Amino acid sequence: MAATLGEQFVLDQAKIPGATGALSTVLNRLSLAGRMIALEIMRAGFVGKLGLTGDVNVQDEEVRALDQISNDIFQRVFHNMKIVHAMASEEMEHIAYIDGGAEGKYLVMYDPLDGSGNVEVDGPMGTIFSIIRRRDESRPATVEDFLRPGNEQVAAGYILYGPATMFVYSVGEKVHGFTLDRAIGTFFLTHPDIRFPVDGAKASYAVNEANIKKWAPATCKMVETFRHGETKCGKRAARYSGALVFDFHRTLVQGGIYMYPGEEKKPAGKLRLLYEGNPLAFIAKAAGGAATNGDKDILDVQPTALHQRTPLFIGSRPDVDEAMRLIRGA
Repeated sequence: MAATLGEQFVLDQAKIPGATGALSTVLNRLSLAGRMIALEIMRAGFVGKLGLTGDVNVQDEEVRALDQISNDIFQRVFHNMKIVHAMASEEMEHIAYIDGGAEGKYLVMYDPLDGSGNVEVDGPMGTIFSIIRRRDESRPATVEDFLRPGNEQVAAGYILYGPATMFVYSVGEKVHGFTLDRAIGTFFLTHPDIRFPVDGAKASYAVNEANIKKWAPATCKMVETFRHGETKCGKRAARYSGALVFDFHRTLVQGGIYMYPGEEKKPAGKLRLLYEGNPLAFIAKAAGGAATNGDKDILDVQPTALHQRTPLFIGSRPDVDEAMRLIRGA
């Protein structure tokens, strides 16, 4: 029988010098949150939780009922968990301290429900998470303690809610994918050591081409080159779902590139560095891929704000390199 999520994580942690097993406890809580959110998504249409709440979050985006429910689930799951000190969420303006976590060694950042706009059409959605180690345990953490480059993450991953619920994570060397057996509520290892494919036979490019009038000319030309299959990487099918987790997962499994460029009037783009860019870049690197903001490796960016935005070009390394070559006019 395939290993469970907990079993595989223990195996991975055994290879880390000084590992205590505490990180596996955090991961198991994340898997619990994912199972609870998956259940809420399945029930949403029956209990009237598909629409907007009327509120606006810190990102100035309309909040859907499932956004708030998913964020509340994270708060409940980590309540009184002593090894986590504090958390930051895309849905919360400020950091939240964990009751009983005064001596906790970890800080957790997360996007509770990416792609929630797809709920009304039964489309894919996901959760993204990032874990960093607390630098100074002698004092309460501040916002500045969360503002760390992505290469300081100790673990990151995502949960994909689709025809099956998948949990994908890395502690830096390998990427493993688990599928939820809904009958018994357990994640089993189904995709060990995921790597970006080298042949690219099923590779695609994913970008919201409806924004083309907002992009710089060089970006428009780059996307057009991908559309016509004139890149050095060869032909790429166009695929875009509006759910970052799903588009990234497809890119990870089949190859290609996901892009969310900055705009001429909004060069910082739309995606959040701490909750989306950093954790997915961590996964991409461990799987042999690459991630950049168009200027430098995402994992090398020094954050300056809790809800900082970033352009994102992520996927197979040859595709990311080609996109940057085209943008720079090489």
